[in-house]
Amino acid sequence: MVANAGGTRTRPETERKRTEILRAAIEIFGAKGSTNGTLADIAEQVGMTHAGVLHHFGSKQRLLLEVLAFRDQDDVADLAERHIPDGPALFVHLVGTALRNALRPGIVQVYTVLSAEAVTDDHPARAFFQDRYRVLRGEVDAAFRELCAQEGVTDPGTIEKAAAAVLAVMDGLQLQWLLEPDAVDLADASEFAIQAIVNGVLAPGPRLPTYVRR
Repeated sequence: MVANAGGTRTRPETERKRTEILRAAIEIFGAKGSTNGTLADIAEQVGMTHAGVLHHFGSKQRLLLEVLAFRDQDDVADLAERHIPDGPALFVHLVGTALRNALRPGIVQVYTVLSAEAVTDDHPARAFFQDRYRVLRGEVDAAFRELCAQEGVTDPGTIEKAAAAVLAVMDGLQLQWLLEPDAVDLADASEFAIQAIVNGVLAPGPRLPTYVRR
């Protein structure tokens, strides 16, 4: 037996079917969104009934959250201890993630669609994305602080803004790439943006004219 995302033990055949449903849900939710994509659509794709999908996941909301957890598990499946690296190695990992994402548009699409939908009130994935960004900002923040210590930068006052900016450019570039993949090299553009932000923290250059708040 193997453990599923909820920590319970399942038989290999059950786990195989759950994974098949999750991959179908990624495709359906990525193409139609979580509102228009239905359990019936997913059931048809895997050759099951609507009731069969509910048997494995209980509800559409539970399936949606498990799709997001499945995506995160897939991100770290090949990493030591199945966790993203700490410290400056995190920046290299983020560029590598962009390179891998360019080879799996379905995963990127469902993440982009669901994260956008999650800004609406009472969306079932809102808490997931709030927590995800909070944790990721903290991990990027910690990576910046370790890098600054290594480089002798003693006043890294821009770190909190830089941590949020790194995540923003990665997600924004993914959106542009999904809309026009031939116009955006996801890995190269992500590497350029992350390097620019890192350089802005370690060795800030001339500032743009200050915007006057009204």
